[in-house]
Amino acid sequence: MTARDVVLPHFPELSDHQLDQLDAVAETVWDWNQHINVISRKDPRVMECHVLHSLGIAKVLRFLPGSRVLDVGTGGGFPGLPLAVLHPEVEFVLCDSIGKKIKVVKAAAEAADLTNVVAVHARAEDVEGTFDFVVSRAVTRMAGFLGWLDGKVRPSGAHELGNGVLYLKGGDLSEELAEVKAPCQTWALKSWFVDEFFETKQVVHVDLSAK
Repeated sequence: MTARDVVLPHFPELSDHQLDQLDAVAETVWDWNQHINVISRKDPRVMECHVLHSLGIAKVLRFLPGSRVLDVGTGGGFPGLPLAVLHPEVEFVLCDSIGKKIKVVKAAAEAADLTNVVAVHARAEDVEGTFDFVVSRAVTRMAGFLGWLDGKVRPSGAHELGNGVLYLKGGDLSEELAEVKAPCQTWALKSWFVDEFFETKQVVHVDLSAK
């Protein structure tokens, strides 16, 4: 399935070039995944389960031009690469502590001609600079994840949501989010995407702007 089949119905404003970029990301990651395991090989639906899933964050918030976004534990480049396609005027830094995964990210970014992406082999704590938002896909429990971000999030911004974390995760999150002292909000992706894959998937926003 191509981006025109899967993504365009949900994001009709995407240009032909952007759709081609999403196809390039999906194809490159899948090809590399045969040699370096960065996504599950059990489900070949990269466009649905990885690209569209990543873009669920954009259903909650569109990043403003000039923003900086950090993708922590990016794996094969998700959610950072699809979001970078959608936001060409936003700078994305994708980090992972496993070097071979960053090799895949760099290959996919190059294949998609993404000039707004920097891929870094590093833990989140060691990434330099500050960011408007940090994005990720279910790397660890939220309280532990927030512990990696000390000093990484700019205290104020111009977005509709306060600067902080936008996290993709599934299941019942009530217990996990009860551990978090900052304000949290969740959105169910099934509100926008009908595929059964999204039935329990959510976007979590943690507002760190008041810290």
